Amino acid sequence: MEVRLLEKGYKDNEQFYKDFLEDQIQLKDEYFTSETIHLDKAPDFPIYMAQGSETERKELFLEAFQVLTDYYLDTDRDIHLNEVFWHSLLITKREYLLETYPNISEGLSHFNNIVLKKFDWENYIYKCVLGAQYINDHVTEVDKRERYYSLLVDNLDLYNYIIKYEIFRNDRFLLNILDIIDELKLSKVLKAKITDREDLGKDERVGRRVIFEFNKSYPVVMSPVLEKEELKPIFLQYLSYYYDMTELLQSS
Repeated sequence: MEVRLLEKGYKDNEQFYKDFLEDQIQLKDEYFTSETIHLDKAPDFPIYMAQGSETERKELFLEAFQVLTDYYLDTDRDIHLNEVFWHSLLITKREYLLETYPNISEGLSHFNNIVLKKFDWENYIYKCVLGAQYINDHVTEVDKRERYYSLLVDNLDLYNYIIKYEIFRNDRFLLNILDIIDELKLSKVLKAKITDREDLGKDERVGRRVIFEFNKSYPVVMSPVLEKEELKPIFLQYLSYYYDMTELLQSS
């Protein structure tokens, strides 16, 4: 499959959106550069997981991780981490997208939010590509990869905050944090809402604040390059700022 890369200016273009709905984009050369990307296969996969139950969303994430691993991660990083590549690919999947996400047809804002969303930590493809890349680079066994995929989805709120900060967009740091969470069974604790702290925001979560503390202490504490056993006591120290550690210490 040859994916023609889009020319600048397609974003927030109402005519581009109308042409997508009417299946006219591929007929208009002005939307494209002369550059193409070759893919042996380009199967469909979930690109938007902001709907459905927690179980359904997890299944969609796991499906996306698997498809990306099998068919897309063997491209160069400057391709599968490139916003224009993904937008160019997605517009070739018109039927799948309209069938799977019918609200795309309700307006330009939905189209931009699902199909042409900025390729950063809030974009579901970005989350999946980055997570799959980090895990695949360091884990060869299939069952262990699947364990990390599951851990990542179970701790999605924390993962979002890790990849939000550039200094923590680091494979070693992510896998170490996931291992610590798994060892100490902290997923529910880290997702919990912080109460009785008027000095914090209205919807503060324990995990977010732990990552905030790591960010605040950098570069005095070089957490992204620490080994897991070096990172663990620091993680627990920051956790203690926002969570009563009595029960955790008794069970460990």
